[in-house]
Amino acid sequence: MDLIINTIDYIEAHLSEKLNLDRVAQALHYSKYHLHRVFSQTVGMTIHDYVQRRQLTEAAKQLVSSNKSILEIALVAGYDSQQAFTTIFKALYKKSPLQFRIERNYYPLQLRFQFDSGSIPIGKYKELATERIIKVATKDDIQSWMAFVRIVIDGFPYLHEDEHRKVLQTFIIDQRAFIMMEGGLIIGNLLISGTSGRINFLGVHPFYTKREIMELMIKMTDLANHQEIRITSFRKVIKQILVTEKR
Repeated sequence: MDLIINTIDYIEAHLSEKLNLDRVAQALHYSKYHLHRVFSQTVGMTIHDYVQRRQLTEAAKQLVSSNKSILEIALVAGYDSQQAFTTIFKALYKKSPLQFRIERNYYPLQLRFQFDSGSIPIGKYKELATERIIKVATKDDIQSWMAFVRIVIDGFPYLHEDEHRKVLQTFIIDQRAFIMMEGGLIIGNLLISGTSGRINFLGVHPFYTKREIMELMIKMTDLANHQEIRITSFRKVIKQILVTEKR
């Protein structure tokens, strides 16, 4: 989709400036309402959220790889003051820019969005999908699993892809890695210990309600017994659980 490609290109070329929906829409000569709808459906987040996460990611990279002052990095990231930058940075990275610099443990909040022009916009999956599927992940799912992890990485500070891939392979062998899909799109994934039942990793696509998917993933993996299960409603799952518990 040319509109999304052009939007991403424009944002990436102006990350050091103040960006908002009005400016991007004006630069691309599109209605801001149309741009907001199409971008959100395709990327899975608003332009505001994408810009904020991309700017903070680049700022975080500068904090650990350069000697620039925090104020200078804040200004380059499009903020008017160090205080405003610090407030937003701490809200998303869960630590101040100074602490992040001292620890020197960089991880991205948002990498550049890579758009596959042949794919269906994310928002359309909700309209097209008629059911959700939870299945046990296999080695063939590793590539798509890791791509999904990059989408939800902001919820997992210090997540290193190589380490996560190794852990994932172990859980796949033990059949304790689960994927929830809707209309061909991964919307949730889960690693759960077979001995303690401890959740080691749970990711939810930002376009979906986190609480709903989290609860559904946990409930469904209790019932799955390593079998693919198709569901139509959360209420039906609760009913299944109650019946199972009575047995």
